[in-house]
Amino acid sequence: MAGTITWDTLRELAGFRADKGRAVSVYVNLDPSEVPTVADAQTRMRSLISDAERQLAERRASLDGATRKALESDLERIRTWFDADFDRDGARGLAIFAAGLDNFWRPIELPAPIADAARIGDELYLAPLVRQAGGEEGALVAYVGRERGEVFRLRGGRLVAIADRSDEVPGRHDQGGWSQARYERHIEEIVARHLGEVAETLDGCVRRLRGVPIVLAGPEGSRPDFEAMLATETRSCLAGWTTAEAHADAQQLLAAARPLLDAWRADRDRALLERWREEAAKAGRAATGWDETLEAASDGRVDLLLVQDGADRPAYRCPACGRAATSDGACPLDGTSMEGCPNGLDLAVHQTLNHGGTVHVVGEEQRDLEPVGGVAALLRF
Repeated sequence: MAGTITWDTLRELAGFRADKGRAVSVYVNLDPSEVPTVADAQTRMRSLISDAERQLAERRASLDGATRKALESDLERIRTWFDADFDRDGARGLAIFAAGLDNFWRPIELPAPIADAARIGDELYLAPLVRQAGGEEGALVAYVGRERGEVFRLRGGRLVAIADRSDEVPGRHDQGGWSQARYERHIEEIVARHLGEVAETLDGCVRRLRGVPIVLAGPEGSRPDFEAMLATETRSCLAGWTTAEAHADAQQLLAAARPLLDAWRADRDRALLERWREEAAKAGRAATGWDETLEAASDGRVDLLLVQDGADRPAYRCPACGRAATSDGACPLDGTSMEGCPNGLDLAVHQTLNHGGTVHVVGEEQRDLEPVGGVAALLRF
């Protein structure tokens, strides 16, 4: 079962560097609409392995015999594992990282589709993963009613139930008089306890998951009382309420929640871009374009890297200290000759993550970063 990509996972991967050899990074798309069968997936993997073998052949002269042999073994291990041991089980993408000489092997099943890619380097190729971290993937959707209290988490485009606090509430009767009033108060007390248990469960989910958006579904009558029961942190993550039938299944709840999740994502994009524009306009804590952003990332000043979806460009990296730049020459810190890298975004991602920052991929509908090459940053200082 594919899991959600967290910033902790990405920082752990960004911290790896192949000291003894080289690392292989392979991404394969497993979207059922594009890769419906096992044979289709195996064909894609064979193509990716062939691409990696081509890259290895191009670098053969610059690699020693032990490193070449280890990379060949890594590629064969990836091929064999994928054909014999990998269980798709709902995964819509797959990342595999291998570096035999450094005793590193890490397959990661992904909850969302990803573009096919294969790279060889002394660091892991991580740029494709940032789109799957920190977004609406992992969002919570909960149905909150007088009897039903169920919490779902968005994984790989589907809602997966993670908590159920549903209770049976006695029905009303028609005796009238004091007995009727006492009975109705009793029912309301049961409902209030039920809603409190659901709120407590949702608060616990938010404390564990940190910052994911929440969509609540349920009748309008219980909404104000339920929101008042939620912790402040949980209310701050609320994307809104929607209406759904009391017995709506996960697919129906997601359909009802989708417009609110889309609006939440767009609002977040606009808010972050507005912060960046304000800081950039007053020459404040902002970087604009590739030159400034790579420099700031290398200096550990990037708090949030902003990337237009699909943005990338060639850049250069110091093989000694990892510093990134858009121009060739000697590293300004240690004088080492810079090496070319086809994926400047990956350099920016590594530097940002290694210094404790995060990355935000701006949705296609927001084009504010296009005039500056598709990359910018909010800075710590």
